[in-house]
Amino acid sequence: MLSNNLKSSVVLVEYTDTYDEHLSNYHLPEDQLQFTSMPLDRINIPNASNSAKHVLILENSVPVGYFALEDGEKLLKYSDNTDARLLTAFSVDSRNQGKGLAKNGLQLLPEFVKNNFPGTNEIVLGVNKRNTPAYNLYLKTGFVDENEFYEGPNGPQHILHLTV
Repeated sequence: MLSNNLKSSVVLVEYTDTYDEHLSNYHLPEDQLQFTSMPLDRINIPNASNSAKHVLILENSVPVGYFALEDGEKLLKYSDNTDARLLTAFSVDSRNQGKGLAKNGLQLLPEFVKNNFPGTNEIVLGVNKRNTPAYNLYLKTGFVDENEFYEGPNGPQHILHLTV
């Protein structure tokens, strides 16, 4: 019963600056920051793709997670599918980890992409080979490892694919 209540209270929304106060209190431990970025740092990065869409995972209307969906040059490092989007900077605030929110957010992703990105047929991501918890989470939520790798700035990454 708990998971039904949890799931119904979790939604994905496109970022707006009305969430900045909550996001300014977002917390990630150092060992996770080697694999991702703080949401506001990522949202306000000057060289981000203009077409990047910033997405929040809300629980009961409060941001608990964040990721970006990108296309363009960055996507092409991971996939030659121009109808794909690259999922980057996925995280859940450390105070909300272990509650299934990341899993719920990723389970909502295909429907969110269908509704907000017409013509997109795949989500691609790179996950650091050392980030086993994230790798396992992505596999549990439908991403597929096709044994492709990308040499990222922090070491080799598995390239994972999710058909939408």
